Amino acid sequence: MNKWRRMSATVMAVLLLALPVAEGEAWANSDATTGDLAGAKAREMVETLIEGYGATGVQYAIRDEGKVVLSGGLGVNEAGSKAPVTKEAMFGIGSVSKMYVTAATMMLADEGKVNIDQPLTEYIPEFKMDDERYKQITPRMLMNHSAGLYGSHYKNSMLFEDNDTENHDKLLENLQSEKLKSEPGEYSVYANDGFQLLEILVERVSGMSYSEFLAQDISNPLQLTSTKTPRDDFNRDRLYPVRFPGIAGELPVENANVIGTGGIYSTAEELTLFSEVLTGERPDLLSKASATAMQKSEYRSGVWVKDESNIFGYGLGWDAVDLAPFDNYDIKAVTKGGDTVLYHSALIALPEQDISIALLSSGGSSIFNTVAASNILLAYLKETGNIADIQPDKTFAVPAKKDMPDSLNAYSGLYGTVGSTLQITIGNGEVDLPGMMDGLIPEQTYVYTGDREFTGKDGRTVISFDDQSNGHTYVRVKSYLELPGLGQSVIAYYESQKLANNPLADSVAQTWTERNGKTYYAVDEKINSLFYFSPQILSKTIELNGQNGYANGTKIKDGDHAVNIAEIPVMNGRDVFDLTFSKKDGVEYLQADGRIYISEAAVKPIYEGVASNVTIPVSGNARWFKVGEGAAGRTMTVDLSRNGGFAVYDANGAPVNISVATGTNTAVLPENGLIVFGGRGGDIMTITMESK
Repeated sequence: MNKWRRMSATVMAVLLLALPVAEGEAWANSDATTGDLAGAKAREMVETLIEGYGATGVQYAIRDEGKVVLSGGLGVNEAGSKAPVTKEAMFGIGSVSKMYVTAATMMLADEGKVNIDQPLTEYIPEFKMDDERYKQITPRMLMNHSAGLYGSHYKNSMLFEDNDTENHDKLLENLQSEKLKSEPGEYSVYANDGFQLLEILVERVSGMSYSEFLAQDISNPLQLTSTKTPRDDFNRDRLYPVRFPGIAGELPVENANVIGTGGIYSTAEELTLFSEVLTGERPDLLSKASATAMQKSEYRSGVWVKDESNIFGYGLGWDAVDLAPFDNYDIKAVTKGGDTVLYHSALIALPEQDISIALLSSGGSSIFNTVAASNILLAYLKETGNIADIQPDKTFAVPAKKDMPDSLNAYSGLYGTVGSTLQITIGNGEVDLPGMMDGLIPEQTYVYTGDREFTGKDGRTVISFDDQSNGHTYVRVKSYLELPGLGQSVIAYYESQKLANNPLADSVAQTWTERNGKTYYAVDEKINSLFYFSPQILSKTIELNGQNGYANGTKIKDGDHAVNIAEIPVMNGRDVFDLTFSKKDGVEYLQADGRIYISEAAVKPIYEGVASNVTIPVSGNARWFKVGEGAAGRTMTVDLSRNGGFAVYDANGAPVNISVATGTNTAVLPENGLIVFGGRGGDIMTITMESK
């Protein structure tokens, strides 16, 4: 939903895989009343996103006091030729959808139907969790990410041409067996499930489906004709086409079926029109008081990094309510970014100036869109006289090492974040840390520079060890990220949390040692899921830290259970999980993050004869196979069932063919690759293997 979350190096590489761009210009511009500065900056930023950051189509709009003053778009086709992106083209807006369900909740509060500080159970009586603290959760905590939920239930949420409501319908059932990771209200950390619960709240209180509520209470009054959900009936040809590196042709339509948290489609112009509701310019829909309340610094109510310039700082719905770099100009800026698998978005609003910008893309990332949109908006503010000049990027010098107090040596030890642990050693005033934010912050040595801080060799990144009020010690990071062609973005967050040693009994240690390095594959994801583009999302490899008693960042409890220990504010504590193992018919299964995974020991080589069948079990579980030596290099043809499909991956996990996306039923099987088949329970698919 939102890619401020940690991404694997493989996913990051895909995002940065841009298509070649042919010479020549082909822009779509409409209602442009600005001079050259903002328009030129917009073109520069869009070209940069396409040429260097994986975007294949970009659309943007600026609205000033209700009027669209700049609007345009550019895309490239598979051959690299440029083509205009019109203002009517629709994009998935990902987690910017959270602003709609937040607004809907506040609209119901305006009507006296919801009190955002009353327990959620007042509005959803069947909401229960395996943790008595759930009774303390309020709608406000859902909107400011402080409810303490584990994070996200993604299973079967992102599907090709399929608006299956399973994820929505089973959320309350799935939460019944889960615990909270923190006290409700203790701190804010991104949680998609909270906005799914708000969607259910809106439905319970309004008596309508959420899609009906959006149409009746938001789209119709604003005359939005391009703001839709996967449940709506509209012309899907208006959705901007998306491609994926290595997969030929345009992909089928993506349905993000977690509508409250990330499922809305819209256009840049309509998104800026909706932003007027969020900034209090449409009191007929949302009161000025509620809009103002949404913009307050909710994140300051709990544990947080030192208060300074940042791209994070939650309000109600908003990712940041005092967004950098606008705070350097004494301008209040609020922002929300969003990502599905294929689409990416950024919305920035300046409530006091009644100005907003939306920048939507296929391919790329909301991180990059937000930085690009900030640059365009600064150019517009200069052009219109709102600011005198644009401040230059900060420059940095090689840090000068100082003598470190011996007391800081005590911060050496074991640290953990979601999915991993790390031993940190402080010695001679230096700390070595691996790369962070998937390489945006490089691996480097940090030297002590005074004030209990260590600075990286490039001068851009500063770390410290913070003892917080909740009793935890965190590695705090502040960094000026350098994004070539886009500029700088400042971020402050907690990277990891200090952990206590967790000694294991010999028998428990032996059990986990046998699992170490083994991979488990998801079996309950529909074959038309977009997550098959990133098989690392649908697999878990056990990474054991047996010496300290942890696996994949979770604390081992016994031979079959490990539980989340991460209580990290801001972003690195999101989407946590427990690990639970069980056996059935001699096969080991793993349950984690709402999915069921099967051990690699049960993944057998695909039959190497000329003809064979694959049957989907009654459970509907997917079936995984290895590509053995005798099958490598041969062409596999599958007689697919009506609802069946398959995906083939090479030894590095890159997709070779995903039949649902390509519409083809053949694939040349790569050496040491993987194949997964899916469909409905009982489906039989016939496989023909080309003879050697």
